[in-house]
Amino acid sequence: VQLQASGGGLVQAGGSLRLSCEASGFDLYRYSIGWFRQAPGKEREEVTYNDNYKGTTHYADAVKGRFTISRDNAKNTMYLQMDSLKPEDTAVYYCAADRLIESFEAGPNYRGIDYYGKGTLVTVSS
Repeated sequence: VQLQASGGGLVQAGGSLRLSCEASGFDLYRYSIGWFRQAPGKEREEVTYNDNYKGTTHYADAVKGRFTISRDNAKNTMYLQMDSLKPEDTAVYYCAADRLIESFEAGPNYRGIDYYGKGTLVTVSS
């Protein structure tokens, strides 16, 4: 049972990347999903999350209008499309899934997330 993130890399400012996160051992469609990030020397930040039942999505102000979370239930995979990237978006990005949206609403310091994937590094050069 795991989440496996991929798609990180080096991109110039203004460019785009799409991160993928494949779930194995459980059905992603049953879970709310989200992405976190942590930049060097900074605290973990909650980037976005999607409520599986209500269909609502929350974005951090820093990424609103530039990032889009999505999922493909047939592939058991979630995505984070990142456009208009900025150097301050440089961080390790982590995908997560939880049966309860409240786990995401609790904020980035909540440590009870059901599944938390290994990170993928995104570096945005100026």
